[in-house]
Amino acid sequence: MIHIVDFGVGNLAAIRNMLGRMGFDSTISRDPAEIGRATKLILPGIGAFDEGMRNLRARGLVDLLGEMVMTRRVPLLGICLGMQLLGRGSDEGSEPGLGWIPMYFKRFEPDDERRLKSLHMGWNNVYHASNCALLSGYDRPPRFYFVHRYYAVCDEPSNVWGTTDYGAKFASVVGRGTIGGVQFHPEKSHKFGMQLLRNFAEAP
Repeated sequence: MIHIVDFGVGNLAAIRNMLGRMGFDSTISRDPAEIGRATKLILPGIGAFDEGMRNLRARGLVDLLGEMVMTRRVPLLGICLGMQLLGRGSDEGSEPGLGWIPMYFKRFEPDDERRLKSLHMGWNNVYHASNCALLSGYDRPPRFYFVHRYYAVCDEPSNVWGTTDYGAKFASVVGRGTIGGVQFHPEKSHKFGMQLLRNFAEAP
Protein backbone atom coordinates (compact mmCIF):
# COMPACT_ATOMS: atom_id res chain seq x y z
CA MET A 1 0.00 0.00 0.00
CA ILE A 2 1.23 3.50 -0.88
CA HIS A 3 0.91 5.85 2.07
CA ILE A 4 0.67 9.58 1.37
CA VAL A 5 2.04 11.28 4.46
CA ASP A 6 -0.27 13.97 5.85
CA PHE A 7 1.84 16.48 7.76
CA GLY A 8 -0.45 19.45 7.38
CA VAL A 9 0.73 20.71 4.00
CA GLY A 10 0.34 19.48 0.46
CA ASN A 11 -1.92 18.49 -2.37
CA LEU A 12 -2.79 15.11 -0.90
CA ALA A 13 -6.21 14.39 -2.40
CA ALA A 14 -5.05 15.16 -5.94
CA ILE A 15 -2.19 12.65 -5.62
CA ARG A 16 -4.48 9.97 -4.25
CA ASN A 17 -7.07 10.62 -6.97
CA MET A 18 -4.51 10.30 -9.75
CA LEU A 19 -3.15 7.06 -8.29
CA GLY A 20 -6.70 5.75 -8.01
CA ARG A 21 -7.48 6.54 -11.65
CA MET A 22 -4.52 4.35 -12.60
CA GLY A 23 -5.69 1.51 -10.37
CA PHE A 24 -3.18 1.89 -7.51
CA ASP A 25 -4.32 1.68 -3.90
CA SER A 26 -3.19 4.48 -1.65
CA THR A 27 -4.20 6.07 1.62
CA ILE A 28 -3.64 9.44 3.27
CA SER A 29 -2.47 9.17 6.85
CA ARG A 30 -0.85 11.09 9.69
CA ASP A 31 -0.99 8.14 12.11
CA PRO A 32 2.54 6.87 12.85
CA ALA A 33 1.33 3.30 13.48
CA GLU A 34 -0.42 3.19 10.11
CA ILE A 35 2.41 4.90 8.25
CA GLY A 36 4.80 2.37 9.76
CA ARG A 37 3.06 -0.40 7.78
CA ALA A 38 3.58 1.31 4.42
CA THR A 39 5.33 -0.48 1.58
CA LYS A 40 5.84 2.82 -0.28
CA LEU A 41 5.69 6.42 0.87
CA ILE A 42 4.89 9.74 -0.78
CA LEU A 43 5.92 12.92 1.02
CA PRO A 44 3.97 15.72 -0.68
CA GLY A 45 4.05 19.40 0.09
CA ILE A 46 2.88 22.87 -0.75
CA GLY A 47 4.10 25.45 1.71
CA ALA A 48 7.10 26.75 3.61
CA PHE A 49 10.19 24.74 4.52
CA ASP A 50 10.25 25.53 8.26
CA GLU A 51 6.53 24.85 8.65
CA GLY A 52 6.93 21.49 6.93
CA MET A 53 9.76 20.38 9.21
CA ARG A 54 8.00 21.59 12.35
CA ASN A 55 4.85 19.72 11.36
CA LEU A 56 6.75 16.49 10.76
CA ARG A 57 8.35 16.73 14.19
CA ALA A 58 5.09 17.66 15.93
CA ARG A 59 3.45 14.53 14.51
CA GLY A 60 6.31 12.29 15.64
CA LEU A 61 7.19 11.36 12.06
CA VAL A 62 10.84 12.37 11.62
CA ASP A 63 12.44 9.42 13.41
CA LEU A 64 9.84 6.96 12.08
CA LEU A 65 10.31 8.01 8.46
CA GLY A 66 14.07 8.02 8.89
CA GLU A 67 14.04 4.45 10.17
CA MET A 68 11.73 3.32 7.37
CA VAL A 69 13.59 5.04 4.57
CA MET A 70 17.22 4.81 5.66
CA THR A 71 17.21 1.46 7.48
CA ARG A 72 14.33 -0.54 6.03
CA ARG A 73 14.74 1.11 2.61
CA VAL A 74 11.03 1.66 2.05
CA PRO A 75 10.78 3.54 -1.27
CA LEU A 76 9.83 7.19 -0.86
CA LEU A 77 8.92 9.91 -3.36
CA GLY A 78 9.11 13.53 -2.25
CA ILE A 79 7.03 16.02 -4.24
CA CYS A 80 7.78 19.78 -4.35
CA LEU A 81 8.18 20.83 -0.70
CA GLY A 82 8.44 17.11 0.09
CA MET A 83 11.53 16.95 -2.11
CA GLN A 84 13.04 20.02 -0.46
CA LEU A 85 12.65 18.52 3.00
CA LEU A 86 14.86 15.60 1.89
CA GLY A 87 17.91 17.91 1.94
CA ARG A 88 19.78 19.45 4.83
CA GLY A 89 18.26 22.93 4.61
CA SER A 90 17.00 25.84 2.53
CA ASP A 91 17.52 29.56 2.08
CA GLU A 92 13.80 29.81 2.83
CA GLY A 93 14.14 29.04 6.53
CA SER A 94 16.37 28.11 9.43
CA GLU A 95 15.13 24.63 10.34
CA PRO A 96 17.37 21.65 9.52
CA GLY A 97 15.97 19.32 6.88
CA LEU A 98 15.79 15.54 6.99
CA GLY A 99 19.28 15.25 5.47
CA TRP A 100 18.65 12.03 3.56
CA ILE A 101 20.09 13.43 0.34
CA PRO A 102 23.18 15.70 0.52
CA MET A 103 21.76 18.89 -1.00
CA TYR A 104 20.79 22.42 -0.09
CA PHE A 105 18.08 24.66 -1.58
CA LYS A 106 18.85 28.12 -2.91
CA ARG A 107 16.47 30.85 -4.08
CA PHE A 108 16.20 31.74 -7.76
CA GLU A 109 17.54 35.22 -8.49
CA PRO A 110 15.30 37.33 -10.75
CA ASP A 111 16.77 38.32 -14.11
CA ASP A 112 15.01 41.27 -15.72
CA GLU A 113 17.08 41.05 -18.88
CA ARG A 114 15.85 37.52 -19.58
CA ARG A 115 12.44 38.17 -18.00
CA LEU A 116 12.97 35.52 -15.35
CA LYS A 117 11.23 35.91 -12.00
CA SER A 118 12.24 34.39 -8.69
CA LEU A 119 9.09 32.25 -8.95
CA HIS A 120 9.45 29.45 -11.50
CA MET A 121 5.85 28.68 -12.40
CA GLY A 122 4.38 26.81 -15.35
CA TRP A 123 5.24 23.93 -17.65
CA ASN A 124 8.84 22.99 -18.33
CA ASN A 125 10.82 20.04 -19.65
CA VAL A 126 12.77 17.56 -17.57
CA TYR A 127 15.86 15.90 -19.04
CA HIS A 128 17.49 12.68 -17.88
CA ALA A 129 20.74 13.24 -16.03
CA SER A 130 21.16 9.57 -15.12
CA ASN A 131 19.52 6.19 -15.58
CA CYS A 132 16.49 7.13 -13.50
CA ALA A 133 13.56 4.71 -13.29
CA LEU A 134 11.20 7.57 -12.37
CA LEU A 135 11.76 9.07 -15.82
CA SER A 136 11.34 5.87 -17.84
CA GLY A 137 8.64 5.30 -20.44
CA TYR A 138 8.83 8.67 -22.19
CA ASP A 139 9.57 8.91 -25.91
CA ARG A 140 10.65 12.55 -25.53
CA PRO A 141 11.57 14.84 -22.63
CA PRO A 142 8.46 15.01 -20.45
CA ARG A 143 6.85 18.30 -19.41
CA PHE A 144 5.75 18.90 -15.86
CA TYR A 145 4.06 21.70 -13.94
CA PHE A 146 6.33 23.68 -11.59
CA VAL A 147 5.60 26.21 -8.83
CA HIS A 148 8.68 27.01 -6.70
CA ARG A 149 11.20 29.68 -5.74
CA TYR A 150 13.97 27.39 -4.45
CA TYR A 151 16.09 24.87 -6.33
CA ALA A 152 18.32 21.99 -5.29
CA VAL A 153 22.11 22.20 -5.28
CA CYS A 154 23.36 18.63 -4.82
CA ASP A 155 26.75 17.89 -3.29
CA GLU A 156 27.16 14.80 -5.50
CA PRO A 157 26.36 14.70 -9.25
CA SER A 158 25.14 11.12 -8.81
CA ASN A 159 22.16 12.43 -6.82
CA VAL A 160 20.96 14.50 -9.79
CA TRP A 161 18.53 12.28 -11.73
CA GLY A 162 16.89 14.91 -13.91
CA THR A 163 17.45 18.55 -14.86
CA THR A 164 15.40 21.50 -16.04
CA ASP A 165 16.41 24.83 -17.58
CA TYR A 166 15.31 28.08 -15.97
CA GLY A 167 17.94 30.63 -16.78
CA ALA A 168 20.43 27.89 -15.95
CA LYS A 169 20.20 24.14 -15.51
CA PHE A 170 19.03 22.98 -12.08
CA ALA A 171 18.26 19.61 -10.49
CA SER A 172 14.53 18.97 -10.84
CA VAL A 173 14.68 15.23 -10.03
CA VAL A 174 16.99 13.96 -7.31
CA GLY A 175 17.56 10.61 -5.70
CA ARG A 176 19.62 8.34 -3.57
CA GLY A 177 18.96 4.61 -3.49
CA THR A 178 15.24 4.07 -2.89
CA ILE A 179 14.62 7.78 -2.18
CA GLY A 180 13.46 10.02 -5.01
CA GLY A 181 12.34 13.62 -5.18
CA VAL A 182 10.71 15.77 -7.86
CA GLN A 183 10.48 19.55 -7.72
CA PHE A 184 7.40 19.67 -9.94
CA HIS A 185 3.83 18.48 -9.35
CA PRO A 186 3.13 15.16 -11.12
CA GLU A 187 -0.47 15.29 -9.83
CA LYS A 188 -0.96 18.45 -11.94
CA SER A 189 0.99 17.25 -14.97
CA HIS A 190 -1.57 15.13 -16.83
CA LYS A 191 -0.20 12.15 -18.80
CA PHE A 192 3.42 12.98 -17.94
CA GLY A 193 2.67 13.01 -14.24
CA MET A 194 0.64 9.83 -14.51
CA GLN A 195 3.59 8.02 -16.09
CA LEU A 196 5.96 9.16 -13.37
CA LEU A 197 3.60 8.08 -10.58
CA ARG A 198 3.08 4.77 -12.38
CA ASN A 199 6.85 4.28 -12.50
CA PHE A 200 7.05 4.87 -8.75
CA ALA A 201 4.07 2.66 -7.93
CA GLU A 202 5.22 -0.24 -10.09
CA ALA A 203 8.91 -0.19 -9.11
CA PRO A 204 10.06 -3.10 -6.92
